[in-house]
Amino acid sequence: MSDVNKSYSTLGNHVSVQSAPPASDDDEIDLLELLGTLWRGKLVLAGAAILALLIGGFYAFGVAVPRYTATATVAIEMQAPSIVDIESVVSGVSTEDASLNTELEILQSRTVILNLIDTMDLLEDPEFNASLRPEPAISLAPVIGLVRSLIGSSGEATASEVDEETAILNSTVDAVRSAISASIKRDTFVFNVSATTTGRVKSQQLVNTLAEIYIQDQIDAKFDSLETAVTFLSERVTELEAELDEGQERLQALRTETDLVTPEALEAVNRQLIDVRNRVEETQSSVATQEDRLAALETAREARDFQTIAQELGDPTLDNLLPRVQNGDADAVESFLSRTDLLTSRIETSLRRARSQAAALEASMVRQEEALQSQAEDLSQLEQLNREIASTQTLYETFLARLKEASVQRGLMSADSRILSEATPGRLVEPRKGLILALSLILGLMAGAAIVLGRQFLHQGFRTAEDLEAHTGRTILGQIPKMPIKRRGDLIQYLNEKPTSAAAEAIRNLRTSVLLSDVDNPPQLIMSTSSLPGEGKTTQAISLSHNLAGLGRKVLLVEADIRRRTFQEYFDVPQDHPGLVAAMMEECTLEEAIVRDPKLKNVDVIMGDKSGLNAADVFSSEKFRAFLDHLRATYDTIIIDTPPVLVVPDARVIGQHTDAIVFTTAWDRTTKAQVREAMRQFSTVNVHVTGLVLSQIDPKGMKRYGYGGKYGSYGAYGASYYNS
Repeated sequence: MSDVNKSYSTLGNHVSVQSAPPASDDDEIDLLELLGTLWRGKLVLAGAAILALLIGGFYAFGVAVPRYTATATVAIEMQAPSIVDIESVVSGVSTEDASLNTELEILQSRTVILNLIDTMDLLEDPEFNASLRPEPAISLAPVIGLVRSLIGSSGEATASEVDEETAILNSTVDAVRSAISASIKRDTFVFNVSATTTGRVKSQQLVNTLAEIYIQDQIDAKFDSLETAVTFLSERVTELEAELDEGQERLQALRTETDLVTPEALEAVNRQLIDVRNRVEETQSSVATQEDRLAALETAREARDFQTIAQELGDPTLDNLLPRVQNGDADAVESFLSRTDLLTSRIETSLRRARSQAAALEASMVRQEEALQSQAEDLSQLEQLNREIASTQTLYETFLARLKEASVQRGLMSADSRILSEATPGRLVEPRKGLILALSLILGLMAGAAIVLGRQFLHQGFRTAEDLEAHTGRTILGQIPKMPIKRRGDLIQYLNEKPTSAAAEAIRNLRTSVLLSDVDNPPQLIMSTSSLPGEGKTTQAISLSHNLAGLGRKVLLVEADIRRRTFQEYFDVPQDHPGLVAAMMEECTLEEAIVRDPKLKNVDVIMGDKSGLNAADVFSSEKFRAFLDHLRATYDTIIIDTPPVLVVPDARVIGQHTDAIVFTTAWDRTTKAQVREAMRQFSTVNVHVTGLVLSQIDPKGMKRYGYGGKYGSYGAYGASYYNS
């Protein structure tokens, strides 16, 4: 036993290395992990790239229809003065960018395209008229009709169903327009017109015909504009000529009906009227003065104010009589009054003459005002009529001149554009085989990378011991490859016949790791369990028992999975043979319950047996504890195969009595969630899992994922070593 322990101690470093993987920077690990994942999936990348390359090549060389592009160059003439001045009728093309872009739109307008379709009879070309193409093997028309019926389409005909011919024509116009493109050369008045079709000559003819139609359309548009202008000018000249004749007749009639009036004569009459008005004002002023004087004399006479009378009349005789009158001379008073009456009568006579003269002047002024107003109205009518005639004359002469210019311009009609270079037979532009192959390769690599990374992202199993250890934080005791056996009964024979196989060596490594898990107190009672059935825990328990027996130990293999009892598939034992429950309940002796298979030398086996008791209750009993104590006293090593943790609680109950627990995880199958839940369930009952085993490893799968040659004896180098 001491020699064996020494041999185990030499392998202690292996276990410690697995339990303490080196730490590294997170960013570096992520990058390396990404690159490593892509490298491990290099076969998928290569396959996806080759497949995409084949598909791209098949499309480029076998499916894609060749398309050819032909280009013609058209120059737009800069706007310049015409030979005759007719810019108001027809103007050239502006050099502004907006005008150049407008010309491009005209080039691709529906009118020009329709003319092109008629000229080249493109309605009979299946490339542009989709209705002439053969019907596809799979038609979507029924599906479209079904969808329309499902979404509640009304029975009214749609725009495309109203007129089939119109729909075909519209689709042909769209197809031809999509085949044509035009672009302006920077800083020039030149643009390129291109057409892309399935034929070299067809593209050439299409673009050349389009350029000719465009130039002819310019000429036709100018000619139509000019014809419209000539028609308008002719009608307008005729109308103006009639208006001019009518104005002349009205002027002659007005001159006949009225006296000849000139502005000068009217001005003379106006001056006479002003003079009469002045005289009227003077006469009226004189009348007012004399009336005031008579009133003052009358007032002074009544008051016998001789002094005032003498002053108002200013007569020398009165002045001489005034002193005598003031002295009271009666004769003098009589003479003074007689003289006053005489002078007053003279003033009255003068007042009557002034009034008569004022009335005559006022009558004359009224007559002159009426005459002036009448002559002013006649002169205004004459001047208005003259202005109308002059305006009509000017318009008539202008339109007549434009009409003559337009007549001359019809002989000088030319387009605003010209073809600089006609198109030559088209060059191949589709398919771009090199580009298609390059893009196919890139897309294939991207798809392959997506598959590899997606599979890695979605994968929940474990492919390496490092992944399992990093996820659980527990030591990895061993890595067991898949046994190359067809049925479970061949397991022991394989271990006997292939003692140096990779699987046998992996079991030895597992044995070493388990025994060295506690060097001071090597485990005696070892439990083998897993998350779910079929993960290799029973195969591992039998193989470990077989290996431990080779060390000269007295080994007992116990089947504690009394529900399934899978040991029947490994050992040829009668169904009624007493087993674990019978021995524990002392229904038979331990010796009677033990099975010894000749193939499994030096290993005693206790099979599971049927019982009406609940298995968890059985393993929780004191009898089970006492039974285990009895086994410890009898055997060097006891290996117990228990049910899966996530199925029944038996393993958690039994685990409290064991020295070591070996938890088996199936390679690339057991999910992280299952392992995490199993570890949690053990933790809830304070049971420590000694270590984990990654079992059923597929060497070919490891190579496929890029792990071959890196981990364990199933690697590329290990296989040749052990098989030798």
